[in-house]
Amino acid sequence: MDTLKINIINPKALKLLNDLADMNLISIQDSPKNNFTKLLNALRSKNDSAPSLDEITKEVEAVRAKRYAK
Repeated sequence: MDTLKINIINPKALKLLNDLADMNLISIQDSPKNNFTKLLNALRSKNDSAPSLDEITKEVEAVRAKRYAK
């Protein structure tokens, strides 16, 4: 059995592929979603509140001050 990735340009081609699948000549599987997107959405859903711009700025300034104090 061979596996191919096909980009369908014309909707008529999709109908032909579906017809072939109906005749059990081929099988069609949906491609998996991007795992990064799933992870990002999961992390965002667990966070109750995002830090404000002021909080981010204070943290960046603190890190820079520590780095350049050396």
